[in-house]
Amino acid sequence: MKTILITGASSGIGKETAKLFQSKGWNVIATMRKPDSETELNTLANVLVTKLDVLDQDSINNAVAAGIEKFGKIDVLLNNAGYGAYGVLESFSREQIIRQFDTNVIGLLDVTKAILPHFRKNKGGILINISSIGGKMTFPLGALYHGTKFAVEGISESLSYEVEQFGGKVKIVEPGAIATEFAGRSMDFSNDESLAEYQPIVGKVLTGVETMFGQASPASVVAEVIYQAATDGTDQLRYTAGEDAKAVIAQRAATDDTTFIGGMKTMFNL
Repeated sequence: MKTILITGASSGIGKETAKLFQSKGWNVIATMRKPDSETELNTLANVLVTKLDVLDQDSINNAVAAGIEKFGKIDVLLNNAGYGAYGVLESFSREQIIRQFDTNVIGLLDVTKAILPHFRKNKGGILINISSIGGKMTFPLGALYHGTKFAVEGISESLSYEVEQFGGKVKIVEPGAIATEFAGRSMDFSNDESLAEYQPIVGKVLTGVETMFGQASPASVVAEVIYQAATDGTDQLRYTAGEDAKAVIAQRAATDDTTFIGGMKTMFNL
């Protein structure tokens, strides 16, 4: 039996992926910040629910060690934990900016570094990083979030050369709009209404995002793509998840900056 370690498995994409892999006969290390609150995954066979906070190095090391002790070997790491800070850049505190990059970028790097020695020892392993269509293009008011996802794309592509030296692989999954708690609990929206110049764009973008998530795909769609990335045996680097993701990424690749940005402005009535 193969084993996958998943960060951010308490809800959304992480939880759906944990359930899918378990149903396919995998061992699952389902990690989350508050494992004591989990009531579903810990009832499933071959699932270890344990604490991992990507901002806490000790919890990262302990989760990796617990998974290896329980199942003997980890074959796949899914870096899924993250959240989105959206809003007017001027309205974010420095602490909020640091938290966004610490969670989505530094945390991903810390978890990856914690498992790489295990992968090297076993001469293989697959790193799957959850990016976003927001790692290939941008929406208005997303400077912080898009900055982190563009970073994940670059980190992942470059890292693929390194892990190839011992038989490892890196995969990037790029979801579109997904019906998860990302649009609620996992999104941090910031706006200072005293910044009058920005208020028209804030209102228009919030309306547009609400419409976009109203047509979102279920998290199970992403879980299926993650399973494909983990099991297809290919060297494919990037995988899109959701029909909207396929359309938007294809459009971005086919148009120049002026045309694409013009289309975004039209979409949000800017």
